[in-house]
Amino acid sequence: MNSSLYKIFINSALALLIGAMPVYSLELDMSVDEEIRKNYNPSKLELDALPPLPEMQNSTEVLPDVPSSATPSVPSVPKSSTAPPKSVPTTTYSKNTGRVRKDLPKTSAKDDFAAIKIRKGTKFLVKSQTAVSDYSRAGAGLTFVSLEPVTKRYVTIPAGTTFKGIVVESHQPQPTGNGGLIVIKADKMIYKGSTYSMDAKITKAGGKKIFFNNIKGKRQYWKGVAAQIDKGESFYKKTRRASKKLADNPVGVIISPIPTVAGVVVYAVNLVGSPLFSIYYKGGHISLPAGTLYQIKLLDDLYIY
Repeated sequence: MNSSLYKIFINSALALLIGAMPVYSLELDMSVDEEIRKNYNPSKLELDALPPLPEMQNSTEVLPDVPSSATPSVPSVPKSSTAPPKSVPTTTYSKNTGRVRKDLPKTSAKDDFAAIKIRKGTKFLVKSQTAVSDYSRAGAGLTFVSLEPVTKRYVTIPAGTTFKGIVVESHQPQPTGNGGLIVIKADKMIYKGSTYSMDAKITKAGGKKIFFNNIKGKRQYWKGVAAQIDKGESFYKKTRRASKKLADNPVGVIISPIPTVAGVVVYAVNLVGSPLFSIYYKGGHISLPAGTLYQIKLLDDLYIY
């Protein structure tokens, strides 16, 4: 029992101590209320403290006539038309799919963001509609038609597309053993009725690979070397036959070795000198008829608008 009283006493002392701390103390400022009571009577209604309203004149009182000249005239303001226009211009937005806008001018500027680019290195299998040979002059035109469609991003070049080409250089067989030469460049493509400039070369002609865009006739140099050796050998065989006939005659047996010796000399001269003599041996002609298959390869990007 003493223990419980002791606890109650301790708790009460702690509570009293905590309540006496400054943080829990409340100090009320009553000076404001005193000032309000001095200046205002809180028991009096607010309406009684308001000033009286001014009296209104009788509505039946006749106002004196005022001459019209004394009243200023207010200029009339014209009414503005607020009716909405009959047609409101509208702006249409198309989804950016990378396709070219049809209203753009057809130019070859490579920095136009609306152009469809066909990258360099793209190849087209085409068939010629024009015969060409080493007799063709530089500047002569050619026409090709594609045989297979070529599909790229945003565009497909269908089969039957027309390509234009030009003969850049040509010459006939030369006496140094070189054959005829034709250099063809593809410079235009006609797509959907529009002509686009292009830079392309021929990589195949007639099923054969073309290097450096040079379509050449057969080089006849080594054929000329063999021909010169054959000439010496043929002459030697003739002299051998002549010597044999002379040897059958008792009188001619004395001079029978002379033709053989001559044949040996001529054969040796042709054998040793054939590389030099073949320089003046002309090469073969080159001729590509209409309907020949070609392969065109782009050397630079092609832009379609």
